[in-house]
Amino acid sequence: MTDDTYADDSYDPVTNRSEIVFCYDAVDANPNGNPLSGANRPRIDPETQQAIVTDVRLKRYLRDQLDDDGHGVYVRNVKNEAGKQSSREDLLADRMRELDPDDWDLSDLDDDEAAELREEVFGTFLDASADVRYFGATMSVDMKGSYEGFEDYLPDHFTGPVQFSPAKTLHPVTENEEYNSLTSVIATGEGKEQGGFDLDDHRIQYGFIAFHGLVDENGAADTKLSEADVERLDTLPWRAIKNQTISRSKVGQEPRLYLRVEYEDESFHLGGLTRDLDIDEESSAPVDELRNVREFTLDGTELVSRLGRHADRIARVRVVASDVLDVTVGDEVYTAGDKPSEHGFYDVLREAVDDETVEVVDVYDEAAATMPE
Repeated sequence: MTDDTYADDSYDPVTNRSEIVFCYDAVDANPNGNPLSGANRPRIDPETQQAIVTDVRLKRYLRDQLDDDGHGVYVRNVKNEAGKQSSREDLLADRMRELDPDDWDLSDLDDDEAAELREEVFGTFLDASADVRYFGATMSVDMKGSYEGFEDYLPDHFTGPVQFSPAKTLHPVTENEEYNSLTSVIATGEGKEQGGFDLDDHRIQYGFIAFHGLVDENGAADTKLSEADVERLDTLPWRAIKNQTISRSKVGQEPRLYLRVEYEDESFHLGGLTRDLDIDEESSAPVDELRNVREFTLDGTELVSRLGRHADRIARVRVVASDVLDVTVGDEVYTAGDKPSEHGFYDVLREAVDDETVEVVDVYDEAAATMPE
């Protein structure tokens, strides 16, 4: 526990490390444009031709979903009363509004009172900032007005205990040339003729994207990340891709697989679980002809085998798969069953690590239980 740990026994701290695999796909979409390209083209590795999605992009989806769910979010794009972009000072003051500055005279605090205020500021800010509890934040802010000086009781930054690595598609992608040049015809004013102009619109044909994440139980104490917060992660990415990809260039993205491996041993995780996933080329269409998930089969052979070899170190596996995702393990292709809770992939996981260890996530029922009261 570091010097910046919030001293509060009222929450259930995270005790086990978790590793996350989150996969979604993109059909005729731009999953992560690069503004430096000059035309916001999809980010594509020039060597492998795999599409790239940054962790920043995923975290933006997750923050927006937390905000929509009613959880407090610190890092967000909002306007102030003047209609201008809110500054970091504005955002911090908004997160601190439950703390009454008139209760504290900052010029006359002894050591015990300063420690009490520090805990009060920590608690108020972190309770109101779910995204900081997950991902951390930079806190170098000079406050003005009634909260001036209170920023001194926060650290310069919070290191987030939940981190995702940048993701790549499991296969090379093809940019859909049909979208490269569009023409919009718009009348410029009443009684005026319509005029046309070209729009750059760059999308990939199809991509199956795999993110790797980690929940660090040691860093969790520094941001007051709780077990309830980690449980919320089991539904958050799935719903974020469903709900936050509705802009013109982002529509066409769907969640396909979420898996969280919670480990028994302190400070242990296998690492790199997404590298144990691959495209089953025999059961999939050729990569340059892929158009949707029904032409794609995920190869989970190495992932299941690796989890099975370390089953004694695994406390539980939380998993949900799309009902249209086919998964190969060994020589068999596994598909969804008749009920949402049924998928052949779940059964293979149970055989590998233990029947009672595997828990199927009911995304929407569980999400309802995590909403703020």
